[in-house]
Order: sequence, then C-alpha cells, then structure tokens
Amino acid sequence: MRITALAGGVPAALAQALAVRGVVRDRAEAAAAGGETLRLLVEGLTEEDAFALFRAGRAAGVDCRTGDGWAVLDGTLARLAGLARPGDAGPIPPRLSEPLGRFLAVRQETPLGWRTARRTILLDRPCVLGILNVTPDSFSDGGLLPTVDDAVRAAQALREAGADVLDVGGESTRPGAGAPDEPTELRRVVPVVERLVAEVGVPVSVDTRRSGVAAAALDAGAEIVNDISALAHDPGMAALVAARGAGVVLMHMRGTPQTMDAEARYEDVAVEVAAELAARRDAAVAAGIPREAIVLDPGLGFAKTVEQNYALVNRLETLTALGQPVLVGPSRKRFLGAATGRPAHERDAATAAACVALRLRGARLFRVHDVRAAREALAVADAVLAG
Repeated sequence: MRITALAGGVPAALAQALAVRGVVRDRAEAAAAGGETLRLLVEGLTEEDAFALFRAGRAAGVDCRTGDGWAVLDGTLARLAGLARPGDAGPIPPRLSEPLGRFLAVRQETPLGWRTARRTILLDRPCVLGILNVTPDSFSDGGLLPTVDDAVRAAQALREAGADVLDVGGESTRPGAGAPDEPTELRRVVPVVERLVAEVGVPVSVDTRRSGVAAAALDAGAEIVNDISALAHDPGMAALVAARGAGVVLMHMRGTPQTMDAEARYEDVAVEVAAELAARRDAAVAAGIPREAIVLDPGLGFAKTVEQNYALVNRLETLTALGQPVLVGPSRKRFLGAATGRPAHERDAATAAACVALRLRGARLFRVHDVRAAREALAVADAVLAG
C-alpha cells in the first residue's frame, strides 16, 4: 500500500483568529493543526480495502473516492488520524490503519535540523547553499574558477552574501555532459575543500556520485554529500555516508546526465517523484543513515520537461509530506529561461522568484548561484509566512 499527499495547507489564520479571541496560543495552534486539510492518494488496495475505507471515511466525515486499486481521502488531519486509530476496534482493519498512521506520524515529524558529520544545521529559517562549480563545462558558470585561489575567493564572496553551506562540485551534470574520470574529479575537488574548510568557515558539501570522491572530500573536512543519483550510482556510497555520519542530499533523477532528457516520461510527475524519493529515503535508512541526516531534492531540471518542473514547484507538498526537509535547486535552470526568455547567466531574478514560490510551498533549503538575491527574496517569503 502506497500513500501520497496530493494537497493541503495549514490554516494559520484559524490559529490567529482563535488567539485574538482569548484562546490560549498553544490551544489555538493545536486546534489549527487539527483543522489542517489533507488530500491523500492511497494505492495498492483490494476491492475489500477500498470499500472499508469508503465506509469508514463516510462515517468519520472524510470524503473518499475509490477506483480500481486506489482511493483518495480528503479531510482534516484530525479526522484522518481518527481513521488511523490503532487496534482491532479501529474503524478500518490494521492492514490499512497502520500504514496510514505511520504516514501521518512521519509527515508531522520532519526534522527541524540537518545532522551533518560535524554539526546540526538548524532549519528554522531558509538554508542557502552557495554553488561552487570547479568544472570547465557547467551550464552557466563552467570555467570561471580555474584555480584553487579563485574558488576560495568566490567562496568568501558567497559567505559574505549569506551562504549557510558551500556546495562544491567537480562534475558537470548539465544535460548531455560527459563525466570526468575519478582522478580528474578528485584533483578538482579535494584541494578546494581543504582550503574552504581551513579558511572560509562555512560547512562544505561535496556534489558527487562517487564514493571515492566523497570519502576524500570528507577526509578533507566536508560534512555533507550531495548525490544527484540518491546513492544509486555507486554501490559503496550509502555505507560510506552511514559510516562517516555525513549529511546527505538525495536528489531525484532518472537515467544519467547523458540520457535524462529522454527519461522525462510521467503520468503524474509529483506522485511519481515522491514515490521514487521515498524509496531512496527508505533505502538510505536501511543502510544505517539516520532520518535527521537526510534531505530530499526533487531534481528540478533533471529528467523533467518545462511543464513537469512547474508542476513540481506548484505541488511541492507531495514531497514535503514525506517527512524530510526538502532542498530545491532551481538556479538558472532551463525551465526558468522558458518563462523569461533569458539566457542562463541572466536568470538570477527568475531564480529568486522560484525560490519564493518554493518557500511558500514548504521548501527549507535552496541551492543557488546568486546567494544575495535568493537570501533577500526568501526574507520576503518568510515575512509573508509570518504575517
């Protein structure tokens, strides 16, 4: 049985309305949380299961639509939690109530911090990762940092602009890009990581699919592994991340950078991306990586068409409902150029706009080239959320 969140929203206005009318703030917020509306797609059902959900949902005030092997439940969090009441006396059999209860519990327990190899990065405000590509062929900034000194100066500028993390990559992952061999990637990445850790004072992430590169970067002081293959490319990566206690970004992609454009085939992109990321998250946990170390990334621009990227932005809650912090990387991507007509190096304003939209839909971490523009845009988004 698979459960996916399709829509929802926290009615913060209800909490405020109750609080100003004399309800204690804690009770007002609890009432608002119980009144949150969710729409859940439940798949893998027998005809008997679907009928049980329909009958129990109607009795509990939860709208339930069913079809061949599926159901859509639409109701408040409190009423859905009632359906998930454990025990044989519950309104639906345990084979249904237990996975529903686990889904609702995990969704409400999204970690408030990101555990890395050296610290916990708090996520009570947007976390901005500054992109530091030490490659000759990245799509918008390839070849701009030919020496280690150039990379250090760029990193210092990113820190001054407000970067919380520096994400160092030695392999271009633009569509169709060729992969460097491992010795080349090591030569590009490791000296830069060593200098950043020693001189810049900001947590360092290594953007790589290779466990050998990740291990060398962690030895040099990096504390996060950002893997575009979600630990699937290199069989040794999951065990390495677990053993070293590193933070990890699991990004969604189909195929490879060379083949991914041909893999952008989805019937329902948000549901399918969420399901595939949930499977990679579960595999990471099974390998010994704690949930608190895991961040999910929908992989905007990776095996997605322009329309599919915008669908993911608009329906990001399908991913945030998985109960992990969500990182997004819209920076200068082609789908922004499709909307604005701007070339890659002129898409920073569009990137900032995308960051705002994604923040309002629940993203917590943002990987960008122009840190200052993103940081200011996100400050406005947070002011709106607090209003």
